[in-house]
Amino acid sequence: MIYYGYPRCSTSRKGEKWLQERKVSYEFKDLSKETPSADELKKWHKASGKDIKKFFNTSGMKYRELDLKNRLADMSDEEKYQLLASEGMLIKRPMVVDGDMVLIGFNEREWEEYFCSGGNA
Repeated sequence: MIYYGYPRCSTSRKGEKWLQERKVSYEFKDLSKETPSADELKKWHKASGKDIKKFFNTSGMKYRELDLKNRLADMSDEEKYQLLASEGMLIKRPMVVDGDMVLIGFNEREWEEYFCSGGNA
């Protein structure tokens, strides 16, 4: 399982602490240094079943700098994958990838469901 986060992000730290408390093993990847490829993001987007917008860190500085609130609607999914792959700080964190399962952001209910109900156990 890969845990994509950012060490200075409080939500990333919260998710890591949650995993550690439950003794879930993972490989940490810093999104600012190890940005997933557009192909990986496309695969994970399809596997997640979520809107591609959920993959964007909409509260981040980079998102605001690029005025993505007003630009995303006019972009194709392929353009969005390329954009996310070009700048890891645009990706919502944390993101957990375990095979075909993808969790985006720290949602304790979703995490409990996956990690404590047999998904990864």
